[in-house]
Amino acid sequence: MAQIEIRLPKMGESVTEATITNWLKNVGDTVALDEPLVEVATDKVDNELPSEAAGVLVQQLFAKDQVAQVGDVIAIISTDGDATPAPSTPAVEPVAVAEKAVEAAKELVAAPAVALDKNSSNGKFFSPLVRSIAQKEGISGNELDAIAGTGLGGRVTKKDVISYLETRTAGGGVAAAPKVEVVQTPAAAPVAAPSAPASSGSSFLANIKEPIVMPNAGDEIIEMDRMRKIIAEHMVMSTHVSPHVTSYVEADVTNIVNWRNKVKKDFEKREGENLTFTPIFMEAIVKAIKDFPMINVSVSGTNIIKRKDINLGMATALPSGNLIVPVIKNADRMNLTGIAKSVNQMARNARDNKLKPEDIQGGTYTVTNVGTFGNVMGTPIINQPQVAILALGAIRKMPAVIETPHGDFIGIRHKMFLSHSYDHRVVDGALGGQFVRRVADYLEQFDPNREL
Repeated sequence: MAQIEIRLPKMGESVTEATITNWLKNVGDTVALDEPLVEVATDKVDNELPSEAAGVLVQQLFAKDQVAQVGDVIAIISTDGDATPAPSTPAVEPVAVAEKAVEAAKELVAAPAVALDKNSSNGKFFSPLVRSIAQKEGISGNELDAIAGTGLGGRVTKKDVISYLETRTAGGGVAAAPKVEVVQTPAAAPVAAPSAPASSGSSFLANIKEPIVMPNAGDEIIEMDRMRKIIAEHMVMSTHVSPHVTSYVEADVTNIVNWRNKVKKDFEKREGENLTFTPIFMEAIVKAIKDFPMINVSVSGTNIIKRKDINLGMATALPSGNLIVPVIKNADRMNLTGIAKSVNQMARNARDNKLKPEDIQGGTYTVTNVGTFGNVMGTPIINQPQVAILALGAIRKMPAVIETPHGDFIGIRHKMFLSHSYDHRVVDGALGGQFVRRVADYLEQFDPNREL
């Protein structure tokens, strides 16, 4: 019987694992080539994976909510149309897979296995991969909490755990199975292995504890969905990593408003797309980045990585209320029409949950439009590992002093605020302020007679 192994594909340069969120086909179902087989979720985006072969699904090797690594076999399809699995490998339902995983975990340690939480009592975050390694190697929660993390915000990485295991083995002495009494005894929690050096910064963050909030009578408790949890972790990490500073500039965008009103109908007829303000603002931002390339950088330790490409992220609100940031790649190589089409396509894909992992990776600078919600200005949080983000406020009609060769007078102008948050480790007030001022200059100098 010919059988095809369906493996978890590579879904982006930094994606190494994914969670099985829903099987779209059950064991015994017929599957067509390229037909959606399973839904998976990464820390970037949700995706449907199509079948790589036509036949009958005979095995599901991962249950719902289990984490698979890139390259793992997640399913087997029989191309002979036989739903019976090979004799050497009995058919496994998702529940059976989960039960086997539990039994295998029990065999690893003599004492009862204790599941590791993704967040320690000290606030450290542990990825599914790190927790999986720790459980297999018998590393207790206290031991894992004491490992000095080298990742962003002091996060413990796979490399950190492996290094710790080598040290522990070299020290000769700690048994593979965790000591159950250490896990169960609250008094033992403060007495841990040597913590991270004080100079690393992670030990300080490890001592920050979230307050315990008790609900009052009649309060409703709402569990965060997966995406909201990811957003929360990313935002907290960003404020820990980058000292944020925000500069504000007011821009007169009357010429842009009048020009767009004049050409938007012709643009829609010609291109089949709406012409919003966003691509016009992005065009000005790209010009300013070319003038101030040190805004288009990332920080790695004590090194500054100056980006060659200008990839603009655009924060997009989803119908669920969550937020995602698709990226316009190589925006500096596009004209206004190209940017407009890319912006509209990315926004549609985001709303329809059709973004691919690569669509939300590689951003070098982010733009968020708080004016969409009627907000005049905002203080956006940097989208790591970038060093700056620009918030666009609402466009409002305002009385303004208009200077002319024949004297000044009061007139009605369309104005908006630009809020520029930047990482003060590498972007000082001069650079951060000059950059946002240059963006405003490009907007105010927009040619009202410009041809499409």
